[in-house]
Amino acid sequence: MISVKEAKNIILNSTQNFGIEEIPFIKSVGRILKEEIVADRDFPPFNRVSMDGIAIDYKAFEKGQRAFHIEGIQAAGSKQITLQNSENCIEVMTGAVLPNNANTVIRYEDVTIKNGIATITIDSIHENQNVHPKGKDGKVRDILIHQNKKIAAAEIGVLATVGKSKVKVAKQPKVMIISTGDELVGVDEIPLEHQIRRSNVFTLVSLLERLNIPSETAHITDDKTVLKQKIETYLQEYDVLLFSGAVSKGKFDFLPQVFDELGVEKLFHRVAQRPGKPFFYGQTNNCIVFGFPGNPISTFGNCLAYFYPWYYKSVGIEMQEKTAILTEDVLFKPNLTYFLQVKLSDKFGHTLATPIKGNGSGDLASLVNADAFIQLPNDKSEFKSGEVYNVIRYR
Repeated sequence: MISVKEAKNIILNSTQNFGIEEIPFIKSVGRILKEEIVADRDFPPFNRVSMDGIAIDYKAFEKGQRAFHIEGIQAAGSKQITLQNSENCIEVMTGAVLPNNANTVIRYEDVTIKNGIATITIDSIHENQNVHPKGKDGKVRDILIHQNKKIAAAEIGVLATVGKSKVKVAKQPKVMIISTGDELVGVDEIPLEHQIRRSNVFTLVSLLERLNIPSETAHITDDKTVLKQKIETYLQEYDVLLFSGAVSKGKFDFLPQVFDELGVEKLFHRVAQRPGKPFFYGQTNNCIVFGFPGNPISTFGNCLAYFYPWYYKSVGIEMQEKTAILTEDVLFKPNLTYFLQVKLSDKFGHTLATPIKGNGSGDLASLVNADAFIQLPNDKSEFKSGEVYNVIRYR
């Protein structure tokens, strides 16, 4: 049995590069950018009017002039016009090109217009006000977004404005999620007294959807021959297999033996943690295997604690650690790392973690009442209120 730290190091040292694909930019939210996005022109590409109003030559105002004859209108999207007389003005709209020979914009709220004359009603303005200068936000060929950035709505706007209709992103792994056990039936079935509905696979599907990873699901009964036949095929067809159940020491927990017979290299089996001690991790030349224990909290917590960091490193980004302050004393005597379910709250800018009292790793419903797991290390047994520990959020 190895420590949590050792298990994470092994996992992070066996990450995979699944390559790059080019997809429509509007479909790239949540994906990891794999190219530098460069400005194809200055930003903004012209001196841009940032307020509706009038554009003048500031020198006229500086000389004491307050009333200006309106020469014309510069609309957004229209070709640049020229202020012919420095003692006149041009009405301008937000987003328009600043007219030639004008350098200052006074908003409509600060002028009155009557009989084609615009009179400034405030005492103080400054040159270049309400003008967004050409190239202020970025110059042509500047890098606007660096690669390995997770794309969100803000990046979508930049991709659109530089004309990137297609964008290169990290290719997602092809994943199969597999449940085992004769006690499991379908979601839409009525279970017998000795049966329960499948739930862990769908929890895993949802956790992967948060990473924009599509996945497929399968269920295999507790028959070693059938397990071996199907898993042999899956190992060839998928980049990652996620299992829920059949990795412990029960008489029908065949997976470790099946993995060995199919040539899966065992990198570890059993981690000094609660929940999820029987966790199995292995690999073939082309497939990574996560064998999560079948209890719901174990499957859920292990996916967050191990698969998530493995995935982030595989696609080129680092998963940032978060911390929280324990709000209650906790006593935990086993020499194990304890992933304790907690409810999070904020107070004076600090994240507080309040333990949730569940009924063990089989208490699926308790996940609904918590927001995260707080990671309590195995080098002590008493954890005091006010101490700070790492947390793994799932809300």
